[in-house]
Amino acid sequence: MAKLPVSIEEIIEAFGPHKNYAPVDGYEGRDEPDEVVKTHCCFCGMQCGIQLMVKENKVVGFEPWMEFPFNEGRLCPKGVQRYLQNNHPDRLLHPIQRVEGKGFEKVSWDDAMDKTVSEIKRIQEKYGKHAFSMLSGVSLTNEKSYLVGKFARVALKTRNLDYNGRLCMVSAGAGNKKAFGLDRASNNYSDLEYAEVIIVTGANISETFPTLTHWIWKARDRGAKLIVIDPRMIPLARTADIHLDVKPGTDSALYGAMLKYLVDHDMLDHDFIDNYTSGFQETIDAVKDYTLEWAEEVTGIDKEKIKAAAELWGKAKTSFLLHARGIEHHSKGVDNVLGCINLVLATGRIGRPYCGYGTITGQGNGQGGREHGHKCDQLPGNRDIENPEHRKYISEVWGIDEKDLPGKGLTAYEIIEAIHRDEIKGLISICFNPLVSLPNNNYVRSALEKLEFYVCIDFFLNETARHADIVLAGSLQEEEEGTTTSAEGRVIRIRQAVTPPGEARTDTSILLEIAERLGEKDKFTYNNSEEIFNELRVASKGGTADYFGITYKKVEDNMGIFWPCPTEDHPGTPRLWEDKKFKTPDGKAHFNPAPYKLPGEITDEEYPITLTTGRVVSQYLSGTQTRRIGKLVDQFPEPMVEIHPEMALKYNIKQHELIRVVTRRGEGIFPANIVETIRKDTVFIPYHWPGHKSANQLTPGTLDPISKIPEFKVCACQLFPQGTIASPSKESEAYASV
Repeated sequence: MAKLPVSIEEIIEAFGPHKNYAPVDGYEGRDEPDEVVKTHCCFCGMQCGIQLMVKENKVVGFEPWMEFPFNEGRLCPKGVQRYLQNNHPDRLLHPIQRVEGKGFEKVSWDDAMDKTVSEIKRIQEKYGKHAFSMLSGVSLTNEKSYLVGKFARVALKTRNLDYNGRLCMVSAGAGNKKAFGLDRASNNYSDLEYAEVIIVTGANISETFPTLTHWIWKARDRGAKLIVIDPRMIPLARTADIHLDVKPGTDSALYGAMLKYLVDHDMLDHDFIDNYTSGFQETIDAVKDYTLEWAEEVTGIDKEKIKAAAELWGKAKTSFLLHARGIEHHSKGVDNVLGCINLVLATGRIGRPYCGYGTITGQGNGQGGREHGHKCDQLPGNRDIENPEHRKYISEVWGIDEKDLPGKGLTAYEIIEAIHRDEIKGLISICFNPLVSLPNNNYVRSALEKLEFYVCIDFFLNETARHADIVLAGSLQEEEEGTTTSAEGRVIRIRQAVTPPGEARTDTSILLEIAERLGEKDKFTYNNSEEIFNELRVASKGGTADYFGITYKKVEDNMGIFWPCPTEDHPGTPRLWEDKKFKTPDGKAHFNPAPYKLPGEITDEEYPITLTTGRVVSQYLSGTQTRRIGKLVDQFPEPMVEIHPEMALKYNIKQHELIRVVTRRGEGIFPANIVETIRKDTVFIPYHWPGHKSANQLTPGTLDPISKIPEFKVCACQLFPQGTIASPSKESEAYASV
């Protein structure tokens, strides 16, 4: 692999990103569509119901789907504009191949497939099966997620498969498995309405999951108290009863101090602790010295605010705790999750109405995707790839010998490290843009440049795909049938509204053809997505994520079914643990000690400022899709660095002045956004952009030892004002940065 075949400017001119707008008067046929298709938004784990309007095999608009029970017709800015991916000028309409000095040129499907399969075989014959790896994403359907897992292990025969959920939910998954033996939000979100106290920590709900905010407002209307924990005064925090402005990287110290306060003031559910849990004493021993004064010093939060939050939580009769990536993107992300769970267990508020705990999935199918397919250590049904019984069962479902099923592989960032060590020579990716999404992305870029062969399946030429030898033109969500699983654990139907344009193909058909050409056709004999789902049902049967009782018809008739659903006459499980029987070996919920540890990188004299990262309302993950939609780009054209006025005064920084932000891994230049809604010792940069505008050229590759999630949320940086005010014209072209 070499560097880009032509200049970045030439690639952008040919393949984008370009901004797409709906015509002023709307698309032709908008008012007289051929069909209105009930389906779901392709963004985030809320999976809001939406109706797509179709005319002559093109999506020409949308209508609210008022009857869908979660969002009730509500959509965020991304959901309103998502249909503009269809009819997009950047859409890949045929396979393309890298041509040195020319860029990318059209190639036939036969030639693209021949090249892909011959290179897979060459690399594996020369270096071994595991020298070819696969990276996938969880904005895929359950069917495609399942297929990817089977494809990698049965057709590619590699253990080195992982997914971008490694950047999303894995700390939550590990923590939930430790505590409950099962990885899912405990309740559907409608339970929020009747909770007396709600804690939201590490989740910028108003911007990243806006339609979930509705359920919190319903609770507030009933008198609920809201506690928001975040280094920034995010929009939700501006309405909170208590905002705990935690210093990035100190979350577990806060949860530990709150737990100690509950213990010291006997705000505990002793019956629940004594009869339905284990590990309580060891857990409280770990926080016995976590006084309010100590917590104030470590977290930077006034001790009286910590006390007030603990008292609100402790005295409530019903409560709900929600968190997302803000507490998980850490080198102790699992500990942070366990610290939250300990607060829930100590008060016994789980397994009953209006009491619960939920981890919010950030990606379109972050829940279902990690349950059935493309996680390096996991088999369908949330089974353990190193468990002999689990391996035997799945091998039988797949019709292979158990000894031929690869073992545990490397995680996403570890695959990049293995490329640098020359252990991995080839890569296939689908629905993943690691050059933007992974930390320390200059290191990622140099890994891509070392590969002997890289093939990408996508519908746009994303920043990573620019380094590919072959790009196979794949499908949008609305171009295939399938299911996803929302953050609530609700399995829902994705309906095909249109077929792929031009010579583009469905992702499923691409994977099936590669499998056939690799000699495994007999293991991949599916005529449609429902047949894949029916095999998934069998593969999940008896696992902790049991989908066996879920059918397409059942999902359609009920607007979704909550797993676990072990039999076809089972109604599904909207609320877990009502029987107080947990999926752990002893049947009890487990407290887990979560002592405070320092982040992987702390500030010092050379790098005195804490940098944290996150999302904005108009952009989604790597921005591959949203940076191509005009109104979303216009809403937030480029990343800015948020700085408190006192820090700005200290560094003599003016509003919109260009600031060079430097860490031990790289540097970038961003306009200053001086706001009072951030800690005085912290700066914030959103991460949706590539190249010189990329926050992830700054972030470290430090991993949680259990979940292997990177520490995106805290590192040390320097600030250097450039003395130049950013021009609006430059800002508006940020989407084209390199």
